[in-house]
Amino acid sequence: MHITHFTAQAFRNITRGELSPCPGVNVIFGENGQGKTNLLESMWLFTGCRSFRSTDNRELIQHVGADANPPATQLSTQFISNAREQTASIDISRRRTLTLNGFAQETPRRMLGVFPAVAFTPATLALAQGSPAERRRFLDVALSMLTPAYAVRLSKYLKALAQRNALLRQSNPDLDLLTTWDETLAHHAAQLTAARLNYLQQLIPAAQEFYTGISAGREQLGIEIHCTGHDFAKSRQSDLRRQMTTVGPHRDDLILTLNGRALRDFGSQGQQRSAALALKLAEAAVLRDTTGEIPVALLDDVLSELDARRQHDLLRYLDGWQVFLTCCEPSHTLHGSAGRVFCVRDGEIALQ
Repeated sequence: MHITHFTAQAFRNITRGELSPCPGVNVIFGENGQGKTNLLESMWLFTGCRSFRSTDNRELIQHVGADANPPATQLSTQFISNAREQTASIDISRRRTLTLNGFAQETPRRMLGVFPAVAFTPATLALAQGSPAERRRFLDVALSMLTPAYAVRLSKYLKALAQRNALLRQSNPDLDLLTTWDETLAHHAAQLTAARLNYLQQLIPAAQEFYTGISAGREQLGIEIHCTGHDFAKSRQSDLRRQMTTVGPHRDDLILTLNGRALRDFGSQGQQRSAALALKLAEAAVLRDTTGEIPVALLDDVLSELDARRQHDLLRYLDGWQVFLTCCEPSHTLHGSAGRVFCVRDGEIALQ
């Protein structure tokens, strides 16, 4: 999988920018606030997932002033995937609409599995330190990319969860209706949990192998999922008191340890970043091995967060992949390897 041409128009601060990247390492450099992350974010949207920065489509549209009509926000790409050349475009207003190979699609989720990519951002390097919600999102995005049906199931679960929580907040909830939502949630929860457990059978050994390489075998990374279960009827009385659903996939967490000790509490910043890096590399490897497609790697300012050894390890593992990495200064990034360098200044993109 690799991108051959990409265009962004009226996306955040990018009025119009286009690039024809190489199949290897593509460096996107410029000072902070010039649009580097915006460019990677616009590429990520072709995965079919939401932005890795915002859930509000209105934030993606270029701001042009109160009295002007906003320009049309459009992204388009040509890429090679599933052994053929393909084209796709996304128009953004209140919602995103997708055209794939000349045909309008019902939802941008149609791109799941068509445009595989993995994003490395400073936020993902904080996976080990962050909240359980961040680790659940990591699992959900990875699984959605791998199995589009998972994304559909998760959407149904979250909608049912919202309905059950709204009912729990009522002063005199209808218990028969609550039973209906219990059954609906339990059905979806069982499927989501099974998918996560199956995925972790592939992810965990890959992440442990990557961590062993990064740490030169000095520590053993442990990964397990803490499941709260999905017996919603059993938790009903507690849920009624707390006016919220206290069990289910939306409450699960990935537990990370080093030599048996909690990584979040006892790991150094370097160890925590190494574990997060191992998880993301494992995500990319599982996606590659399962689909047969090498995903595009989007590295948003992560090299500056890593020391020289970890930078070297990351680029070594991604050798042969199409990589887009942002940085402020490209002189020490490529280390003499072939690639293309693009400068972003005030939302404009230029090949160097």
